[in-house]
Amino acid sequence: MHTEHDSEPLPWHDPSVSQAVSPSPSTRVLSDQDANVSHLCETTQPTSQSERIEICRPYVFGDEIEMIAKVLWSGQHCGDGPFTRKCHRLLEETLKCERVLLTTSCTSALEMSAMLLDLQPGDEVIMPSFTFVSTANAFTNLGARPVFCDVRSDTLNIDETSIEALVTSRTRAIVVVHYAGVACDMATINAIAAHAIFGYSRGQAIGTIGRFGAASFHQTKNYSCGEGGALLINEPEFAERAEIIREKGTNRAMFLRGQVDRYTWCDKGSSYLPSDILAAHLWVQLREHEFVQRHRRELHEFYMTELSAWAVEHEVRLPTIPADCESAYHLFWMMVPSLDLQIQLTDHLGNYGINAAFHYQPLHTSAMGQSYGYKRGEFPITERAGDRLLRIPFYTGLSLQHAASVVDALKRFDGWKQ
Repeated sequence: MHTEHDSEPLPWHDPSVSQAVSPSPSTRVLSDQDANVSHLCETTQPTSQSERIEICRPYVFGDEIEMIAKVLWSGQHCGDGPFTRKCHRLLEETLKCERVLLTTSCTSALEMSAMLLDLQPGDEVIMPSFTFVSTANAFTNLGARPVFCDVRSDTLNIDETSIEALVTSRTRAIVVVHYAGVACDMATINAIAAHAIFGYSRGQAIGTIGRFGAASFHQTKNYSCGEGGALLINEPEFAERAEIIREKGTNRAMFLRGQVDRYTWCDKGSSYLPSDILAAHLWVQLREHEFVQRHRRELHEFYMTELSAWAVEHEVRLPTIPADCESAYHLFWMMVPSLDLQIQLTDHLGNYGINAAFHYQPLHTSAMGQSYGYKRGEFPITERAGDRLLRIPFYTGLSLQHAASVVDALKRFDGWKQ
C-alpha cells in the first residue's frame, strides 16, 4: 500500500513563469519552470530564496488552467464530475485495475481501506516503521495495533524476510510502502500495496497486486493536484461498499446512476470526494505520465552515472532498483556514513543554493510508537535511514543543467574526515 511522505514548505510560483509545453509529449523540450532560478556556478551564490534549487517542485504543463476553467463555468464543482470520471478511466485502463476512486488524499484512501477491512480494536496491522505517520494513523484510529517491521538496506522497502515472524492470530493486514517508487518484493508479500503510481513489479502495476492500493497526488508527488489521492480496488466485491464509505456512508453514487430512487445512510463513512476542480488539474497531469516517467528516469540515470564513483570513494550508498522492477522514480536518496555528515552535507548544499533534506523519522521511536511499547534499537536499518538518509533535488521540471549543479556541489564537499 502506498502512503504519503513528509514535505517541506514550497514557494508557490506564478503560472506566467511556468513552462508551457506543446500538446505532443514527443515534441517537448524540458527546461526549468521558474525563470528566476539561477544557473549556479562555482563562484556564484544565491541572493534570494527564489533562486534556490528546491528539493521538489510541482510541474505545470500549461493546460491545467483551461481545464479548471471548464469546471468553474460548468457549475458542477463538487466531486464525481466529468474530470473525476476521466481520471478513474485513465487509471483503471492504464494500470489494469478493477476499480479506482479518487479521494481527498492518500490518507483518505488508507482510511477507506481500513474501514473496508472492518478492523476492530486489538487487530494487528504489520507495516514498516520507515514510513509517514498516515500509514499508522489510518489503522490505529480504528483501534488496530501497528506491528512495525524493519526495512531492507538496498531499497528501504519493508524486509519481506522479517514479516512471517510477526504474523499472529490477530494479524489482519500487511501494509507495504514502495519507497521512492521502487516496488517491494510482492512475489513474497501477498499484501495490501505514494510513491509508486505508474511503477511496476514483474510487469504488474504497483498498487494492483494486493487487495487495495493507495496513491498520493500531493504537491510533492510525481503527479499532483495540490492535495489528492486514490484508492485502487483490486477485488470487485469491495467496489460497491467503497463507494458508500467514500460518500459519507450513503448510497448516493447508486442514486446518481439511477439504481435507487433516493439515497440514505447505509454504512460508516466520511466525505472523501475531491472537487472536480482538483480532478481537472490531476487529469492533465495523469495523461502525460509517459513524459513524466521518461524525464524522471533520465534524471535518475544521470545522478547514478555522475555519482557512482564518488559514492564508492566516500562510502555513500545510492538507491538500488531490482532488475524485475520498473521504478516510478519518485525521489533520489543517498545514505551517508553518519548523522554528522548528513547535517554537514545538507548545510554545504544549502550554501550553494540547493535544498536537501532528511526523510521519514522512524515511527517506532516516536512518542506514539513508544506508547505501543517500542524503543530505539529494535530496527537498526530504519534508525540508520532516519539519521543518515539525504534527499537531493529531484522533480519533473529539474533540468539536467541544474542536476549537474547539484552533482558539482556534492563533489565539492571536503568534510569526509571525521
